[in-house]
Amino acid sequence: MDELASQTLHLRELTSFLLYMAVHLVSAFLLLTQCQAVPFDYPPPTNSSFLEGLQLDIGEINNTSEPFLFSTQPPGTTRRTPQTIIIGVRKGGTRALLEMLDIHPNIAVAATEVHFFDWDENYIKGIEWYRSLMPYSFENQITIEKTPGYFTSLQAPERIHSMNSSIKLLLILRDPTERVISDYTQVYYNRLENHKPVQPFEGIVIKNGALNTKYKAIQRSLYDVHMERWLKYFNLNQIHIVDGNTLIKRPLTELQKVEKFLNLPPKIVSSNFYFNQTKGFYCIRSDGRERCLHESKGRPHPVVNKTVLEQLYSYFREHNQRFYQMVNQSFDWH
Repeated sequence: MDELASQTLHLRELTSFLLYMAVHLVSAFLLLTQCQAVPFDYPPPTNSSFLEGLQLDIGEINNTSEPFLFSTQPPGTTRRTPQTIIIGVRKGGTRALLEMLDIHPNIAVAATEVHFFDWDENYIKGIEWYRSLMPYSFENQITIEKTPGYFTSLQAPERIHSMNSSIKLLLILRDPTERVISDYTQVYYNRLENHKPVQPFEGIVIKNGALNTKYKAIQRSLYDVHMERWLKYFNLNQIHIVDGNTLIKRPLTELQKVEKFLNLPPKIVSSNFYFNQTKGFYCIRSDGRERCLHESKGRPHPVVNKTVLEQLYSYFREHNQRFYQMVNQSFDWH
């Protein structure tokens, strides 16, 4: 372990210890104040909402931050390598899928994208490092992590197979042209926020009057090319394809299919979702709380020139047909 990594590890350990002590000091304070208010022969109630808020602030249950690792673990739990991985695709709806699956009591989700199998600098850290980033889970729970970059990675299929050849994989896809535009939109806003120059969509997609097929966003939408690599290592019945377009419009339909694929009891119901008119997509309701995806999700796409759209549709058409044949399934894509 190099000096920088060692310092980072020590800093995390120190932070974990200090925050761990902070939570327990708050717990002790609450216990003391409750004990002063009620007789000792009654168990004092705990202020769970306050503690939950504190844990949220320090990152333990905030899905958008790095997981906070307590030095202790809930009784009966352990960290396990995932039995299921959402392998992609980027801008296909992976975050929405993970958040919605988190409703299920038999699922424990990793808080962040780990990039273990697609980034060499992480893979060389070893399987125990990977396991340490997984959530604590009970025996009856399935651990799931999601990293959209896996699907287009050259190394990920073989590396995941080496870890667990019987693993179940979730792949969420959407119309490849829509995915390209969404990919561009994310980069566009990121560049704006970082005060970097931006180009119009057509200026990137079209070069010298022809479709720029070397554009990374277009390459990521060649689903047949990437799927071919995965099918060299996994049987088709190990890979469940989630229709990203349907998930947006009718989330319960797609989630029930995932429950069946994972052999889970049906626990996700229609009341777990409500349509947010302001955001324009479904949000989640569970455990008495309501939450929507981050504001970066659902950003408005640029209006694309019709001629350029037709060029994209035409380019992807053959690749889509080949993909349909590979997976014995068709989708309502252009």
